Amino acid sequence: MIDLGEREQIHGDVNQAEDVYGLLPEFVEEMRLTLEGEDPDEVAKAVQALVLPLHYADQADLIQDLPTDARATLIKALRGEFNAEILPELNDYVRDEVVEILGYHDLASALGELDSDDALYVVAQLDEEEQATVLERLPPETRTVIQQGLSLPEYSAGRLMQREMVAVPAYWTVGETIDYLRSAARLPDDFYVIYVVDPRHRPVGLVRLSTMLRHQRRIRLREIMGEEMPLISTTADQEEVARLFRDRDLMSAPVIDASGRLVGRITVDDIIDVIEEEAEDDMLRLAGVAEVDLYRAVIDTVKARVSWLGVNLLTAILASMVIGLFSATIESVVALAVLMPIVASMGGNAGTQALTVAVRSLATKELTQANAKRILGKELVVGLLNGAIFALLIGGIAWVWFGRPEIGWVIAAAMVINLAVAGLSGIAIPLALERLNIDPAVASAVFLTTITDVVGFFAFLGLAAAFLVP
Repeated sequence: MIDLGEREQIHGDVNQAEDVYGLLPEFVEEMRLTLEGEDPDEVAKAVQALVLPLHYADQADLIQDLPTDARATLIKALRGEFNAEILPELNDYVRDEVVEILGYHDLASALGELDSDDALYVVAQLDEEEQATVLERLPPETRTVIQQGLSLPEYSAGRLMQREMVAVPAYWTVGETIDYLRSAARLPDDFYVIYVVDPRHRPVGLVRLSTMLRHQRRIRLREIMGEEMPLISTTADQEEVARLFRDRDLMSAPVIDASGRLVGRITVDDIIDVIEEEAEDDMLRLAGVAEVDLYRAVIDTVKARVSWLGVNLLTAILASMVIGLFSATIESVVALAVLMPIVASMGGNAGTQALTVAVRSLATKELTQANAKRILGKELVVGLLNGAIFALLIGGIAWVWFGRPEIGWVIAAAMVINLAVAGLSGIAIPLALERLNIDPAVASAVFLTTITDVVGFFAFLGLAAAFLVP
């Protein structure tokens, strides 16, 4: 068994040499073997010595990397020393396992150690019955905060915000504020801004710590506060909030309720999670997958994926029906059967390139109805130019391959047509779906595949029927 000193040496050598962060595979395997020990007390002692020095994000990775049985043993060995910060870092399915092992009493105790936004996030992932059970075991103040958060829309600023913040009146002096910060029992672990509020607790300005520390104690906050600050509503969509942080280069921003009262703050670490989550969501939806199912049960994974595979089957049948219309043409010119997948494949890839850019640009508001015509025109030209380039290439190959120049001209013309349609469709389909209030990331790929396959086969085989068959 690797002892703690050896393990730190291994990780230290790797980090210094290659700037690698996280867990080594050897450490995970050694942990798995350690958890198979027969003496529970010895196992618990060895596990705590190895795991507790790790950062909570690494502890979360370790829990996820282990098999289910070893995972349960690890949680039981850490029960008395379990770091609550692990919970928000876990995959949803793994977190469900951990919650079941911990039990509702220990889960409630762990939630009390988290920031309000992290505690709300963990509770929000539970089903309604589990939420009620956990909330009953929370202190009244914590319970009220979480219930208020759960009443707000999902994916809203109110779900992201931290209740922990520093808010003081404008008439306070720098000295009074510093004395308050030194003596206050409950302050955020990290903060860089002090919010200045009026008697109704509405934000009127902010003072950065760096600004305050440069002024004498007698100076009042109203004299040094900045009044320009974005105010975020509790119901604002998290994507809009993330874009605001990106555009304004914000580190934190105040959140207000419907009456304009300051109720919390959003910090950049939460925004990083939002950006990652939204990007991941778009990527998965483009592939027809609802969520990351790496830790999901086999049957559940099959159920989640089979619906989109069924849709793809229908689109494949439609493309096959188009091919069936030209069966006589294919029988007359066998070379068509060899070449026709090339046109459809190139169209699909070209369309996917444009589609990926369009979906992401719509999500970041870079592609709008205002510039849609210009972008559509650009993609049409790009499709025509790419089509011309590859038309010359595949046309020449087909000519040499089958010894018939007319076959080269047919596939070249079909290539230009399909790549132009693919580029145009890759932009037009997401725009149309967004106008219909349908998530472009969900349905675009299915429509695009159908169009490029049908147009590709129809153009190639139609031209072949017109010019190659007597």
